[in-house]
Amino acid sequence: MKNRVKSLYGVVIFAVMFFSISKSVYSQGNRGGCMNTDFISDIPKSDLSEEEKAGLILMREEEKLARDVYVTLGEKWNLPMFSNIPRAEQMHSDAVKILLDRYGLEDPIKDDATGIFTSTELSELYINLVAKGNSSLMDALVVGATVEDLDINDLNELISKTDNEDVKVIYEFLNRGSRNHIRAFTRQISNRGGAYTPQYISSSEYENILSSPHERGYAK
Repeated sequence: MKNRVKSLYGVVIFAVMFFSISKSVYSQGNRGGCMNTDFISDIPKSDLSEEEKAGLILMREEEKLARDVYVTLGEKWNLPMFSNIPRAEQMHSDAVKILLDRYGLEDPIKDDATGIFTSTELSELYINLVAKGNSSLMDALVVGATVEDLDINDLNELISKTDNEDVKVIYEFLNRGSRNHIRAFTRQISNRGGAYTPQYISSSEYENILSSPHERGYAK
């Protein structure tokens, strides 16, 4: 069951997913918008374990964390990526919300205001990341790479612990985005004479990501 996403059926679902998402409507700079849910509607639902439920709740807020950190740092540093990437993070958070709704899970986001989280851990992480990112532009870029590093690590773990096709499709979609984002942040760091050392994923995985090409997908 763990390898179902690699099947021909999984490939077809991925193609449908990216086509459908690319037709979703998002206003520039607007956190609202309507995501098309057709890309998972044909995938049968499966029972979720408590661990899988917890993973969805975590990723719903973790994607909001990324959005909020970038929005906040974008107010200080005049760098286009801090304006562009948050829109992708919003889409990622919305994608997880589709699964929360599909399985009748309570949304942890009670207040969508910047920096507000149900998770105490994510609240503290937001404060610490923003404080570091406010120190210098290089620190802000390192914070960006760190956020994506964390996302990739968590998504890798969550993917390994689910055999639900719809959940895997969403997580793989998020992971492609995070890999593209860490490439972008690393490139900016390198262009400014710096270097990023991964804190969550392995050095070998990090190097593999950097040596591989940009992955196609909406808002990546």
